Amino acid sequence: MHLLLVGLSHRTAPIELRERVDFQGRLEPALRALAARGSAVEAVVLSTCNRAELYAACNDVAAARADLAAFVGDFHGVDRAAVAPHVYDLQDLDAARHLFRVSAGLDSLVVGEPQILGQVKDAHRAATGEQTVGPLLNRLFHFSFFVGKRVRAETGLAAGAVSVGYAAVALARKIFGALKGRTVLVIGAGEMGKLTARHLKSQGVRHVTIVSRTLAHATRTAMAIGGASAVPWDELDSALGASDIVVTTTGATSPILTKARIEAVMHSRRNRPIFIIDIAVPRDVEPASGELEQVFLYNIDDLQATVRDNLARRASEVERAEAIVSEEVGKFGAWFKSRGVIPTVVALRQRFEAIRRSELERLDFKLGALPPEARARVDEITHLIVEKLLLTPTAQLKGLGDAETATAYSEALSRLFRLSDAADRDSAEAQPEIRAADPDGSTALANDPDASTSSGTPRATSSGERVERADPGEDRVQPFIRPKARPTGPGR
Repeated sequence: MHLLLVGLSHRTAPIELRERVDFQGRLEPALRALAARGSAVEAVVLSTCNRAELYAACNDVAAARADLAAFVGDFHGVDRAAVAPHVYDLQDLDAARHLFRVSAGLDSLVVGEPQILGQVKDAHRAATGEQTVGPLLNRLFHFSFFVGKRVRAETGLAAGAVSVGYAAVALARKIFGALKGRTVLVIGAGEMGKLTARHLKSQGVRHVTIVSRTLAHATRTAMAIGGASAVPWDELDSALGASDIVVTTTGATSPILTKARIEAVMHSRRNRPIFIIDIAVPRDVEPASGELEQVFLYNIDDLQATVRDNLARRASEVERAEAIVSEEVGKFGAWFKSRGVIPTVVALRQRFEAIRRSELERLDFKLGALPPEARARVDEITHLIVEKLLLTPTAQLKGLGDAETATAYSEALSRLFRLSDAADRDSAEAQPEIRAADPDGSTALANDPDASTSSGTPRATSSGERVERADPGEDRVQPFIRPKARPTGPGR
């Protein structure tokens, strides 16, 4: 099973394309549609303002890669040819490293932004609800949660104001200088709107107004930041007319501020300059609005300069965060590579357990006189012996870091113990007497002290069977014909 990531982000695609392939608000139907295509065994869709990514567990990487890349366009009705040049894909540990960096805020437009970890959790939660995640993606995403928390706890990457909202405030300061005395309107009462409002308030603006389609949400946000007011959605135009700075952060699927609407507002404010920062994806403001006189419109891609400044200030913290990511990728990689030997480990344990049960069953007539407690103790002791015998080889096999070595060891164990031989397993169920080979080539019933192991002469055991020296390729015990059938038990 392979891990595959297919997606596009602010690093590879312009906002015009990103807003057309945005999965926000449509995660569940997207997961159902993706699952129906059948190329992925497991799937998670991660969608934020800056990225649309599909994480998948698959068997055929080439087929899944092509199908997932096509799905991005197909689901949104966007021509595949328009999407393809902007799509990237990563496999196995490279995909894991990417997700860990995303969760840590290292791949964000503004490095260290705190919102992204919650968005990663939301993506996993949606996939869990749609039952499109399994062992591989569950482990991957829980690892990513831990990485995000660890980076925030052990570095200063998220210290202070590092969100996209803060970058918007920094841009406003470059345009207006000091923001003291300015009036601000924040459209959208979500987490991004709340953080943006707090950053603006910390800059000494005269007043902050929150507008949302749900007045109760706007009121809660205003109360949370303190000193702000909330107005109903139908008073948006009047709030626009009274504001110097407008920040839009809604999750609307189409522009809420058209060119015509803003033009009408500008007439009422007598062309007094207005600074609009649209940090929503899809965009809240019609791009043509920026053509209007005295309207200064910026979108999320215009924050790149601020991002570069942010990166320069946090270079040392980025290095520490990257070290944490690398460390956790190593840990995840050890688990990921061990998955290749799990079938061998399982088969080996099943083989040993089959031998244990077979021998207990073969000696059932001897153990029959024991009280139930003693027989249970025998069963427990033999089980512990098998567990201890397998403990070290299991740990060594799962701890192999090199895939080629792990494959070689798995193949050797399979051949030595005939783990992949279905016919041998069938014969073991029908004829449970398992022989052990001595160095001289003779064979004996495993764990039977009465069997001959030093001579080629057949010798009867106390159970009434004889053991013969093995011919090349022979591994079956030759039983005597008994006058009375031996008692049967489970599995006989």
